[in-house]
Amino acid sequence: MQLISTLKPILGIVAAGTILSACNSLSSSEDQKEIEVTSLSVIDTYIQIAETNYQDSLSTAQALDKAVDAFLNAPTEATLTLTKQAWIAARAPYQQTEVYRFGNESVDNWEGKVNAWPLDEGLIDYVDANYGTESDENPFYNANIISNPTPTIGGKIIDAKSISKAFLSETLHEIDEVESNVATGYHVVEFLLWGQDLNGTNPGSGNRPATDYSLTDCTGGNCDRRRDYLKSATSLLVDDLQDMANSWKEEGESRLALQAKGDKGGLETILTGMGSLAYGELAGERIKLGLMLHDPEEEHDCFSDNTHWSHYYDAKGIKNIYLGEYITSQGNLLTGLSLSDLVKQAQPELDAEMKAKLSATESAMQLMVDQASEGNTFDVLIGEGNEHGNQIIKDIVNALVDQAKTTEKIIHTLALAKIELEGSDSLDNPKSVLE
Repeated sequence: MQLISTLKPILGIVAAGTILSACNSLSSSEDQKEIEVTSLSVIDTYIQIAETNYQDSLSTAQALDKAVDAFLNAPTEATLTLTKQAWIAARAPYQQTEVYRFGNESVDNWEGKVNAWPLDEGLIDYVDANYGTESDENPFYNANIISNPTPTIGGKIIDAKSISKAFLSETLHEIDEVESNVATGYHVVEFLLWGQDLNGTNPGSGNRPATDYSLTDCTGGNCDRRRDYLKSATSLLVDDLQDMANSWKEEGESRLALQAKGDKGGLETILTGMGSLAYGELAGERIKLGLMLHDPEEEHDCFSDNTHWSHYYDAKGIKNIYLGEYITSQGNLLTGLSLSDLVKQAQPELDAEMKAKLSATESAMQLMVDQASEGNTFDVLIGEGNEHGNQIIKDIVNALVDQAKTTEKIIHTLALAKIELEGSDSLDNPKSVLE
């Protein structure tokens, strides 16, 4: 399979085996006649993929946590590079879970702990002078908690003497009810590993030196506190992913909540996730907005320049759910009765249309990934005046919008309740973005 070879550099995937669910066959062994695909069997596959995908996200985050330990034990450029590679590997399975966010309230309520963005990185650590010293919207914009154990913000003293998991999650994260005060999750760890990307729309990612974590040759100041922050943030990420992995197991909150919706409610949840991620979130907020503004600050993985893979795997997650297939971090194939099977049973030509749209999106995403391998990462492609790069990104947006339109056809064909898919001003009211 082409995808497996694509993933090898990141995850080290071997040839795919097959893990078959109890209801994975569409024909009987006796007469090869097609059996009826039920909504509940489709929902069961969706649940099984969620459980496996979140477990993969947890396992790769645990590997990242171990890499952080090894780096802090010997902070060299070599160990820093290995830790960055572990972070990138951890993003691949997690991004495929984002299709579960929309429609599943428990996931949406939890997601901000692990994947909130964009963030005001000046809250956390030192930043370049061009970052600025203040923000009208955020008094903590330049608090630099790593260098300030007891900062006074708005007349209030913040006790940051001990940087711990509890401090990050209970005090600092979204402090003052400002969403950009992101203190936990993947992007915080990313910033701590890479530092700011000061290259604008030119090639190059963040370039934080390993000595920022050295206890004997410290650069950047306060290396002991930076070490505490990195370790606490990574360990907290593992804890939070453990909670969500448990939530999809037998008797878990997310699994039970979905099952309580019944067959139609379950299908509505699945299609809400597919359509909302494709349209409003991915095509709109994460891609077209940055293209319209030509602004690398709108890049999803903006410190590491890993955005091409994050977008690719978001789209892959949607395809996984429609086809009822998921390739694990170990290279095994999990498969079961799918939404595709259900749609094909009702209207074969619509299923063929959806498969074609998903393939078109994946092909458009692959072009972006190929460009990144040549140094033309997402922030370069959206640069003002880069007509070729801009067109590659426009083609992705168009493919995702077309895909979402077919998702709406499926909702109508399956006679489901009217679903309000997530929108985006960049798609629905672009003039307002530029005003």
